Parts: sequence; C-alpha cells; structure tokens
Amino acid sequence: MSQSDQSIPAPAVRPAWEPSGHRDPIRITDVKAICTAPDGIRLVIVKVETSDAGLYGLGCATFTQRPLAVVTAIEQYLKPFLIGRDPDDIEDIWQAGFVSSYWRSGPVLNNALSGVDEALWDIKGKRAGMPVYQLFGGKSRRAADVYVHANGKDLAELDDSIIALRERGFRHIRCQMSVPGYATYGTGDKQETAKGAQPTPSYRLSISQDAWEPRPYCQLVVKMFEHVRSKFGEEIELLHDIHERVPPIMAIQLAKDLERFHLFFLEDVFAPEDQDYLRMLRAQTSTPIAMGELYVNPHEYVPVIRDRLIDFIRVHISDIGGLTPARKLAALSEYFGVRTAWHGPGDTSPVGHAANLQLDLSTSNFGIQEAHLFGERTREVFPGCPEIRDGAMWSNDKPGLGIDIDEAQAARYPFPEHPINGAWPEIRRRDGTVIKP
Repeated sequence: MSQSDQSIPAPAVRPAWEPSGHRDPIRITDVKAICTAPDGIRLVIVKVETSDAGLYGLGCATFTQRPLAVVTAIEQYLKPFLIGRDPDDIEDIWQAGFVSSYWRSGPVLNNALSGVDEALWDIKGKRAGMPVYQLFGGKSRRAADVYVHANGKDLAELDDSIIALRERGFRHIRCQMSVPGYATYGTGDKQETAKGAQPTPSYRLSISQDAWEPRPYCQLVVKMFEHVRSKFGEEIELLHDIHERVPPIMAIQLAKDLERFHLFFLEDVFAPEDQDYLRMLRAQTSTPIAMGELYVNPHEYVPVIRDRLIDFIRVHISDIGGLTPARKLAALSEYFGVRTAWHGPGDTSPVGHAANLQLDLSTSNFGIQEAHLFGERTREVFPGCPEIRDGAMWSNDKPGLGIDIDEAQAARYPFPEHPINGAWPEIRRRDGTVIKP
C-alpha cells in the first residue's frame, strides 16, 4: 500500500505517559470561534467547552487585520487537534499546539493558540473557584494603573482631551497630535476622552490618504510636549507612541530631544526589524523606552530584555500565544529590570483585557497597563468586562478570568464591511514610498 493510501491515525487523546490507573478527567468536547464587533472593531473570541456540563472557558484570539485567517486556524486545525484532551494540561497543550503546524511563531497561529490557552486558564480558575491571578501566585497590588490616550488636531483640542481625562482620575496620559497637512497616527476623534464616550477603533485612527513625512512630525512632537509640560506641569505622567514611523537615526534624535520632558515612556521607537539601533539609543539618552507591540517571536524580545535595552515590554499577549508564554516573559523581564506594559487598545477584546489584568495583578515587575474605554454595546456583549476607575483597572474577583460572553448579543454585531477586509491601510511618503505603520 502506498503512503498516500494509508489513513492518518487520529491523535491520541490520552498521552502515552499517562498511567493506566489515572483518574478519569474531564475532556474538551468543542472549540469554536465567536466573531463580533459591537463597537465596530473586529474581535475573535475562542470558547472551549468541556464534558463537565456548563463548564467552559473564553480566550482572546483577536487579530483585527487578519481575523478570518485566525478563525480558520482555530476551527479547521486546532479544534480537531484538541477534542478529547484534558483541559488541565495547559502547558502540554500549548507546546503541542505550537509545533503542530511545524512552521511557527507567526501572528495567526499565535492568536489561535492564545484563544485556546486563555480559555484553558479560565476553565482552571473556575474549577479551582478562584481568579486566575491566584493561580499565578496571588495579588501584588490592589489594582493595575492604566494609561489612556489624549489627542487632538491642534494644541487646544489636545488640552481639552487631557483635562477631560484628568477630571476622570487618570494620571498616565499618552499624547498624540495631528501634523497639519500630513497623515498622522493616533489622533482619533477627541470625543474618545469626553464623558466616557467610546474611543475610535484603533485601525481607523486618522490614517488618511494624506502623505506622511517624518521631519514635520518630529518637529511637532517636541513643540507639543513643550506646551503640555508648561501648561500641566509635572503632575501627570506623559507617554508618546512613535509607532515605528521615522528613520531610526531620526528616532534617536527625537528621544534625545524629549528627554527634558521626563516621559513615562516613549513607545515603539523602532520597528522590530531595526531594533539593533536600540544599543545606539541606549548610549545616548535616558528616556525610558517601551517596545514589543509587533513582537511575535522570542528571538525578538528575549535579546532586548537580556541586554537591558528597553524599560517596558508591551507585547500584545494574544500575538505571542496567550497567558502561558506571557507569564514566562514577565518572569524573565523581572530579572533584568524590565517592567510590563501589555498592549491594550480596542482591538484587544474585553476577554483579552481580563487576561492582561490577571498578569498585571500578580506580576511584581508590573509597570502600567494600556486601557481602552469600551462602549455600552461591548459591555452588554461581555458581562464582567474589567472596571476602570480612579486611573486603574480593577478585578471583579470572579473565578477564572471573571468575564463571560452573551452569544446572542454578540451575534447582533457581525463584522462590518471593510474595503480591504480589515487590513491595515498603506501609508506612503510624498514620493509614494510605503512606510512601516
């Protein structure tokens, strides 16, 4: 019989090393992806069901720019791989799932794995009758301080945005401002900070068809922080996101120019491909550096932590594979003086924010958590969405991740139509050259 005629045996649901007299555990009976967009942002949630009636877990697998690819990875590849396995075996399932595609460490597989991984931790917490942070060693703090986004088309709008956030108790504020005549990242509708209105989805943040040029941007950012510090003093912590958009040597000069404003951190100074410049940056400025939003591979983040080239690690937890690798990353970072600042925009689902919070509360080297102010529709879809008050995110202390999903409500908000199916739009310089995000 030829190899092509031979049937492929089904995967063993009980590992070969498991003793024959082992207790009869519960089993994974179903894995499904739930797609919803109550605030217009494409979210992917994984639901893992078990043989224990009513016991299930939720995880975030949101990769907004390629959500349908993640859904396929979950339902066509991971689901048959997982049915019949013991949900208690989180580490074994993660390791086996990670190598199951042979080629690995990409955002599609990592997000699919994250959805399953976080759901398994949710199940374990529910079985234990305690929040997941207790399984990670218990609380290191009462709540997780957060930073929020202030923005405007000009200084007056930016001032209004900062004032509105301060009035709501926020002490850590990221400042972004439009560059007149150019496309600009991070300057959404100013209503996102007024009276609790929902923020503009991150993939729609004023990314117009206007050209982008780095020099006007660098000049404006320095003037912006001169104004903000003169108006608001040192009583608030300020942050800024370069978003990889300027040539590395210009980014180094900008970091030096901003040093006198004592930023809490400067984010994504370089693209991952250019991170060798971090050594040069470190030698020239004491501005704290946050990196990691686009990291998907340990070969990207381990060296910059080991060599103490950054101050905050801010990976998108679902993009590195979920809570299992993220808690190892947090532990590694502790030994090198690097603090956590997990990525937390609107395209991290409420389930993802709940997972972030479990690590925030239990990690001794926690730094800050990026926050998103979800709208009422999203909170209806996700009962138990983490609460933000007094400039911090608070746990509800329910077992597991402390969050649920109303599938009937979720079905009311299908993915919106998008001209390029959710993809990140191209940004170009005046001469037409495509630049990084």
